[in-house]
Amino acid sequence: MTDRPDRSQLAFARLLPRLFRGGQAYVGVEATLSDLTDEQAAQRAGGLPHSVAELVAHVNWWNRWMLDIIEMGQALPYPPHAADTWPAVGAGDWSRTKNEFYELLARIDTHASRPDLASPVNHEETIGELLADFALHTAHHFGQIISVRQALGAWPPAGGGDTW
Repeated sequence: MTDRPDRSQLAFARLLPRLFRGGQAYVGVEATLSDLTDEQAAQRAGGLPHSVAELVAHVNWWNRWMLDIIEMGQALPYPPHAADTWPAVGAGDWSRTKNEFYELLARIDTHASRPDLASPVNHEETIGELLADFALHTAHHFGQIISVRQALGAWPPAGGGDTW
């Protein structure tokens, strides 16, 4: 019989990939990024502070930072300023930025079912907490991406998506 901590670990490991990619509770990342031209991805919608490309580049910055901590097994300093986590990107950077997002997402898969998720790794945060932060931060900004796409008239994508 599996004990409670093992069942909790298994449930968390099964939930994390869904949180990273979306599904059931919200539109998946692939659908959210699909069918965008380079120009649409780089365009800021009226009154909104960031383009889709800028939001994805920011998510990439933090996902890379968290993965580096998890994979090196040691803490990294927080950036001195929030602005440091918003790389400048334009239409010519969209393909690279999107590909980097998917590369980082693939790296995370190997960590979701680690047996040491409760181990502290970063300023007293555990590996599991960093993975949860990864998922929540990504979901937060992907909600913004949908809002930007709606404001640009580029939602839903051809493959479908929630339209509210």
